[in-house]
Amino acid sequence: MGFFKKLFGKPTDALYAPMIGNAVPITEVPDPTFAEGMLGNGIAIIPTEGKVYAPCDATVDMMFTTGHAVSLMADCGAELLIHVGLETVALEGKPFTIHVANGDKVKKGQLLMEADLEAIKAAGLEIITPVLVCNSGDYPTFDTFTGKAVSNDDIVIELAK
Repeated sequence: MGFFKKLFGKPTDALYAPMIGNAVPITEVPDPTFAEGMLGNGIAIIPTEGKVYAPCDATVDMMFTTGHAVSLMADCGAELLIHVGLETVALEGKPFTIHVANGDKVKKGQLLMEADLEAIKAAGLEIITPVLVCNSGDYPTFDTFTGKAVSNDDIVIELAK
């Protein structure tokens, strides 16, 4: 660690919104698995567009074959989960188009997958999308930025060890 980092604080890692929409606190997700942090801390996006972008430079750890979720290993060490909608695994991949595969290196802003939000709603399911840092306990500094419209140019989570 350099002199200036010691003097002025710890460096932070930024995670950007993976979807265009409204960022809300994770506690607003109507599913206790997400809202109570059982899988990690984070935020949620109420999407207005179905494209899902990489929130940072990362490696695709697991792209679910149904396309409803992806886990990423961020270059900074954060273990991320982006879960499009709730109970959407039941749709068996029909409203999803996958653009990456397990093991792919992705850059911030790269298209990961697409979701037909209208088809998800027509199936009677929620489109709210949890964005979690599954190893959030590894980060003593964990700041979220919600309550606003966001795109992939907006930071929604900052982490520091």
